[in-house]
Amino acid sequence: MINLVRTSSGNSDFRELVRLLDQDLQIRDGDEHSFYAQFNKIDKIRHVVVAYENGDAVGRGAIKEYAEGVAEIKRMFVQAERRGRGIAKSILSELETWAGELRFYECILETGFNQPEAIALYRKSDYETIPNYGQYHGVENSVCMRKQIRIEIN
Repeated sequence: MINLVRTSSGNSDFRELVRLLDQDLQIRDGDEHSFYAQFNKIDKIRHVVVAYENGDAVGRGAIKEYAEGVAEIKRMFVQAERRGRGIAKSILSELETWAGELRFYECILETGFNQPEAIALYRKSDYETIPNYGQYHGVENSVCMRKQIRIEIN
């Protein structure tokens, strides 16, 4: 069973999974990795979800404010041997719920053409492709997406 835990970027399991993601992206992105790495600092990320299976950290994702009312999905990752079982979908869904609780009405994200499984996940999760935003404007390998989310009113 997958257990999702809301935490922050100070979580040691989150940090270890970031290290694994960065290794994977270094291979996928090749010479472009340093360009993307500059936008993936985790020190200012306060809202993190870590997925655990039998006590082992197997995946994670985060949100951070991009603009008023807009959360950016960051650092999504599931260990390769755990993929294809709905873990990433569960993490993404929890991030969207949390974003709504924080009064964000939209989630945006950037991924790359070198991550076709990520693109497929986001499309299945009702994200639509948008023009590249911010620092990704004009970057040919980047794919930017967005989704309207429901604000949770308590």
